[in-house]
Amino acid sequence: MLMLTCPWCGRRPEGEFVNLGEATRPRPVDPAALTDAEWTAYICDRQNIRGRHNERWWHVRGCNVVFVVARDTVTHQVFDTAADEAAP
Repeated sequence: MLMLTCPWCGRRPEGEFVNLGEATRPRPVDPAALTDAEWTAYICDRQNIRGRHNERWWHVRGCNVVFVVARDTVTHQVFDTAADEAAP
């Protein structure tokens, strides 16, 4: 079972979280100004990087905060977790 360390709540099982995708991808400045096709591309198109990268995770069944996880998508090894400065 994948265990994540929430920066606020500590170590918890994966079932408490929702993966929100790539953390390196900037959120559109004005989402309302995007066309439906542009918004769909932002929401759905992913690189699906194989190996280590940063992902946003939402602690939906805990503190309700979004944070960044540095994780290897092949081995599921978690390297680090930190507050997401880009989260609203």
